[in-house]
Amino acid sequence: MVDRLPQVIFIMGPTASGKTALSIALAHALNAEIISVDSALVYRGMDIGTAKPNVAERQGVPHHLIDILEPTETYSTGEFRDHALMLISDIVSRDKMPLLVGGTMLYFNALLRGLAVLPPSDPVIRASLESEFSRLGKQAMHARLKKIDPEAAARIHPNDPQRIQRALEVFAISGKPISSYYQQQNTRLPFRPVKFIVAPNERKDLHELIERRFYHMLEAGLIEEVRRLQNRGGLNETMPSMRAVGYRQVWGYLMDQYDYPSMIDKGVAATRQLAKRQFTWLRKEENAHWLKSEDQSKLEKVLKSIN
Repeated sequence: MVDRLPQVIFIMGPTASGKTALSIALAHALNAEIISVDSALVYRGMDIGTAKPNVAERQGVPHHLIDILEPTETYSTGEFRDHALMLISDIVSRDKMPLLVGGTMLYFNALLRGLAVLPPSDPVIRASLESEFSRLGKQAMHARLKKIDPEAAARIHPNDPQRIQRALEVFAISGKPISSYYQQQNTRLPFRPVKFIVAPNERKDLHELIERRFYHMLEAGLIEEVRRLQNRGGLNETMPSMRAVGYRQVWGYLMDQYDYPSMIDKGVAATRQLAKRQFTWLRKEENAHWLKSEDQSKLEKVLKSIN
């Protein structure tokens, strides 16, 4: 029965590892459609700092979940999962291959393992927690989470304040640890995932790629892009879109919080931290094919694995 499920290809990997180029070549080879698994690519007007595939790269390959929201809007993991499942069903119904590509591991995890039904956010509790984060710092808040929910604290990185805050908020609202909700997740999949992880052979090579790409983004006009976003109004640095790596650091630079060299150092460091968190997720993935970023035969290996 499992073999009758439609096959869906996942291209996962840390930022700057070469997922986009591989996925576009693969989409052409398989007559596939790409579903973006990236929490920043959903936003219009955020092109340079997200390394969004340009019009030429997308030529002839339908891309989904890109440019679907304004930066002032929010997009939840649950919304992504619902949209991705609908898109997979639609693409399969047209006898095409769904190809999910990105580095937002929380989205991949929700798609593969289901999503807990959590209590809705409470604005008063959230504001109180945000104030405590500002005053005490993320390390202290992660330590608090470890006391009330060791299982969740083990799953959530101390440098991931958004998820720490949500776990603390759920406990404050319901009196139950967020880990208890995970047990209620629906994990039955309507498709058969074939997972590939793209990453450089050496971590230092990824660090070099990240630094090089950040400089390239600056040369391509990242500062001007963030300035346009500021000038449009309605945005601030606490919104999910502006908390994206790179945008947060450039925003701070434009607000005179630090100088240009410091902005570069902070942007590169934050991107490397993101990659480290992504690797933490990726190492837990089972039955995944690992591909070296520098391997020129990646495409052939993927095609061989799925045929």
